[in-house]
Amino acid sequence: MEIERKYKIIKIPGELSGYQHKKIEQGYLCHNPTVRIRKSNEDYILTYKSKFGIEKKSGSSALINNEVELPLTEEAYQVLRVKTEGRMIYKTRYLIPLQEGLIAELDIFEQQLEGLIFVEVEFPDEKSADEFIIPDWFGEELSQDKRFSNYNLSKLAGLEELGI
Repeated sequence: MEIERKYKIIKIPGELSGYQHKKIEQGYLCHNPTVRIRKSNEDYILTYKSKFGIEKKSGSSALINNEVELPLTEEAYQVLRVKTEGRMIYKTRYLIPLQEGLIAELDIFEQQLEGLIFVEVEFPDEKSADEFIIPDWFGEELSQDKRFSNYNLSKLAGLEELGI
């Protein structure tokens, strides 16, 4: 299960070169359920996400999904890549340690989404997500704003289509 919250950022937290990072490209084979392929550095991953069977506490802003990740070979990834819907998403993800052992995943987008930056935090449970105290460099929460789902972003030709 994946439990996460997503935020705009107010400022980049210091020098990013000091943090572990991943070069990511990803695309979507379908939505509802979501089937995604991703290249993360030299790892190739097929992800299946579904909201089916999830009971969400009312008032919680966290996104909660059933999620299964499976490794792919580079060859399988390349075959599936040409079958994706929309555009590929390209981003650099910086892994920034937070309190309570949490990690902020700061995504800086490239190509058609250049200029878009946001941060996601994954939680071990819904209670942790609900009690999370955001750092001062986090801005407005985007968790429930469907415009900022990566699937929706893959449909855009540029940031102007987000209306921001």
